Amino acid sequence: MSAKHSLALAQRQSDALLNRYSGRFAPSPTGPLHFGSLITAVASYCDARAHQGRWVVRIEDTDIPRIYPGSEAHILRSIDAFQFEPDAEIIFQKDRLDLYESVLEQLHAQGWVYACQCTRKMLGSNHIYQGTCRDLGLALKDQAIRVKVDAQEICFTDRLQGTHCSNLSQDLGDFVLKRRDGIINYQLAVVVDDYLQGMTHVVRGADLLDNTERQIWLGQLLDYPKLEYMHLPLAMNDQGQKLSKQNMAQALDLNQAPQLLQQALQALHQAPVDLDAPRIMLQQAIAQWDIEQIPKGTTLKGIFL
Repeated sequence: MSAKHSLALAQRQSDALLNRYSGRFAPSPTGPLHFGSLITAVASYCDARAHQGRWVVRIEDTDIPRIYPGSEAHILRSIDAFQFEPDAEIIFQKDRLDLYESVLEQLHAQGWVYACQCTRKMLGSNHIYQGTCRDLGLALKDQAIRVKVDAQEICFTDRLQGTHCSNLSQDLGDFVLKRRDGIINYQLAVVVDDYLQGMTHVVRGADLLDNTERQIWLGQLLDYPKLEYMHLPLAMNDQGQKLSKQNMAQALDLNQAPQLLQQALQALHQAPVDLDAPRIMLQQAIAQWDIEQIPKGTTLKGIFL
């Protein structure tokens, strides 16, 4: 175990002793934050604070080639403009690659991962991996690394979306934790960091709902504590697409932070707050936070630019 991993684990154990709600906002810097990102930030922040919990920010930037110039700076400016108050130093996943590598080594020693030489062309259109390389015993160097899955149903009860289940063997097959080009997959990094940062609750968009069983599976293999999940309905554009960087969603206008904060709370069907400094507005929102009012579907009605 690396010195950095040991230090992170010690911090995680220290936080766990507090035995309280811990949540996070974890954007990817593939573009500037948009209104959908703000909804997630507001919901995760209010839910944590309403439970007298802690809240942290993590920049999920392991896919370094996809980092959009200036987007990390925009995220940091947004945190300041909306006057969110993280309870720990903001971390960047690209600075923690050795942590993920050490966990891969752990899984390899336990026989749970293997090298895969299959290319996308070889796999074709079949989205369920057939285990082609599972028993070949290939060297890990310069190959993709997959984790084995079992034929068991994994279920969790989402606080908003209800019960959700998947049999990973039937629905997906062994999945990639590290790409051939050396990029650490999101699934691995998020599980490791949620553990090391002492997370207890995950509040995020419903576009990540289908990722959850994979992350639960990894957590089980690593003997990590279970998490509580809440997947929020997604804001849509005028073409019926979720707001995203890929769909050219407008960047948040940080000069309009109070107005945008008010709109985000309205989108979540929360009680109205008065226009004021964002910190004051967030205090009011926390005091009247009610997840029962959040729409239960996976999309929000209305058009959000």
